[in-house]
Formats: sequence, C-alpha cells, structure tokens
Amino acid sequence: MTGGVRGEPVGGVRGEAVAGRPGGAGMRDEAVPGRPVGARDVPHRVTVADRGAVRVITLDRPEARNAFDAAMYRALLEALVSARIDPGVRVAVLTGAAPAFSAGQDLHEMAALATGTGAPGLVTGFPALLDELATTDLPIVGAVNGAAVGLGLTMLPYLDVVLVAQGARARVPFAELGVPPEAASSLLLARRLGWSRAAHALLCSAWISAEEMVEGGLALRASPPMSLVDDAVEIASAMAGASRSALGGIKRLMRAAEAQDIAAARRREDEAFALLFADPERNPGASLASGLGGGPS
Repeated sequence: MTGGVRGEPVGGVRGEAVAGRPGGAGMRDEAVPGRPVGARDVPHRVTVADRGAVRVITLDRPEARNAFDAAMYRALLEALVSARIDPGVRVAVLTGAAPAFSAGQDLHEMAALATGTGAPGLVTGFPALLDELATTDLPIVGAVNGAAVGLGLTMLPYLDVVLVAQGARARVPFAELGVPPEAASSLLLARRLGWSRAAHALLCSAWISAEEMVEGGLALRASPPMSLVDDAVEIASAMAGASRSALGGIKRLMRAAEAQDIAAARRREDEAFALLFADPERNPGASLASGLGGGPS
C-alpha cells in the first residue's frame, strides 16, 4: 500500500481525499443491495481517511456531539468491517469530530426504543457494533478528542490503545437516567479503572477526568488536543510495521482471556434492560421523552 491518504467509500460513510473533515471530492457511495449508487437515503455519520496502512475513522455528527442514532451505528459498523477486510489496512484510529468524542446514545431514539416506537435499526445496531468491537482482530487506537458520554466511554475498553486529549472527560449517566450499564461496562470499567473509581462513575454518574483515565489504565496518556490524532496515528503506524497476521494473532490472544466474561456481562445487562423496559412503572421512556430526552446524552 502506498503512503499518503486515500479516501475509502463505504455505505453511509463519506471518504476523504485528505485527512480533514471537508472533502470527499471524487468519492462515491459503495453499492448497497436495493440502493442505487449515489443514493443519499443513508445519512452521513462517519468519515474515513487513510494514512498509509492506518485508517482514521471519525464519528462525524458534530451537531449532535456525535451521538449514536441508528444511522451512526450502521455507519461505524460498516467502517470497522471495511477496515478489517481491507488487506491494505493494518490498524485503525477512532476519533470524533469536534467538539466531542461522542455524547453516547441519542436520547430521542432511546426514548422511542423504551416506549416501543423505535426504529428496528436501533435495536440491532447497538449489539452488532459491540460484537464487531469485541471480536475484530484489527488493532484500534482511540483518540478521545472531547467529552465521552455513555457509549462514548463504554466502547473505550474494547479499543487496544487509548489516547485522550488534555482537558477531555468522560461520564456514564446510567444511574441518573434510571437505566442499567451497557456494553459490559459493569465489568470492564472496574477492570480498567479500579473498583472504587468505577463505582463512583457508575453510581454517581460522576465525570472522569483525562488524568483519572490515564491513572486508572483506561488510557495510555493525555495528549495536547491539537496533536491528539497525529499522536494516535504515530502509535498506529508503529503497530502497522508488523504483519497483519502477527497483530491479529496477538490481539486475539489478549482478548481471549476475558471474552467469556464480557459476553456474560453483556447478557446480564441485556436482561436488566429487558426487565426495565417491560415494567411500565420503571420504564424510563416517558421521562426521557419529556425531560432528559431534550437532547443527546
């Protein structure tokens, strides 16, 4: 694979000719069964750009602080799968378009899901994305460029190396919203941050600073915001010096140690969500729609 930056067209994902947000000149949508090439029925949510053997994937819904709706789940999943199956890509970098990394689940759609009116893509998109993050053998470096809330935080333990911008912070407002943890965070936050710090975050919906993420081991280090993505690409490029088979083999062995524990934690959390949404007295859908659902989490 040649050096430089190469745009990658993916369904629901915009490729870039350069490693900035504008661009996409000369790019086209990938053909999707039942959808003509060039059709715009899938909202843009993710931007991709290659730097040599490193694919930079940017969550690109800044007007909603990169909150996850059904289209975002689909777009990020497609971008990750495309990177994994591309023989020219050895490592991925995941970041967000300013001002946030991700605000987590779009609460408008969460309220719809809780009240039984949500789109099918939301129901299937979340577990499908987690399945890919949990099983991919493609190394992923996270570049947390701003606030990471809800899924913006709970996806980080699935990444292999995480850099966080100085001044960035993270939060899981599950207790505040009246919902269970997600993405095996009831297990992984304690393992990555320590029990007390994880319990404080989960039970108090408390913010976690960049320094605390580094001290706990969730992140490798804090970088200046202006150099964050370049720092992440530098680490990813160092990884990419090894063969894809070597990288994948090492990652699979590292992940195997906790794969069963993660799967069991996700099942427990899914069961807790199902019980909550089935109980009309505890279902948070109405409160999300009327109050907390005024914007993304």
